[in-house]
Amino acid sequence: MSSEHSEIIPPTEANSVWAERTGTRQYLGRNARGAQVRIGTGPGEFSPGELIKIALGTCNTLSADHRLAKALGEDFDANVVVATLKSEAEERYTDFDVQLVADFSSLTPEQRATLTARVEGAIERACTVGHTIDKGAGIRLHLLDDQD
Repeated sequence: MSSEHSEIIPPTEANSVWAERTGTRQYLGRNARGAQVRIGTGPGEFSPGELIKIALGTCNTLSADHRLAKALGEDFDANVVVATLKSEAEERYTDFDVQLVADFSSLTPEQRATLTARVEGAIERACTVGHTIDKGAGIRLHLLDDQD
């Protein structure tokens, strides 16, 4: 579960998240800014797979938000939907399909093509989650005794 890496960024409050076990297969995820998300497989909970989909979709839209706002207006409405294909044998997602849904009817075909190119460029420059999924990342697991 490890890979070669060029730089290790040590965990800090700024870049760490944590989850506290609240029950059988249930956790409460937190960040240093006070946000919380319920994680599990029950009602009102996100599964880890759903969280990675939300992370990718919103990373895409947040990265391109300024481009979309310039073309559609500051108060544009949008939704992002992320679907996946899964390899059951490998227990991993093989493909992500990100769909940005908004009212593009005011754009000419040329304007829409330009916006598509600009949105894709913004995502390519700024979406850390997308870069991580696309290029892969090493994973290191550490079991720490809470008594130390």
